[in-house]
Amino acid sequence: MATAIITIKLMMDSPETDIKTVEEKAKEVLKANGGDFYKAEVEEVAFGLKALSIVFTCNEKLGSDSFEDKLGEIEGVGNAQCTDFRRTIG
Repeated sequence: MATAIITIKLMMDSPETDIKTVEEKAKEVLKANGGDFYKAEVEEVAFGLKALSIVFTCNEKLGSDSFEDKLGEIEGVGNAQCTDFRRTIG
């Protein structure tokens, strides 16, 4: 079975949402569900809203759907969407 490299974009529900807190909670969610955090990037969206792109690895059989659901439940996150899914072999 291959390892997957997944990017999930978390859209904040308010400009006042603390991005660092969301990132720390995302790391906890990933660890608890079999994912290994790699990096996070903040993107300016519009009108002060920000998005947080979380890049992580996991066993490909875990897929991205359950991670999208669990990361989307973090307080301050409006929605979560998988924006990239790649398989690594070797």
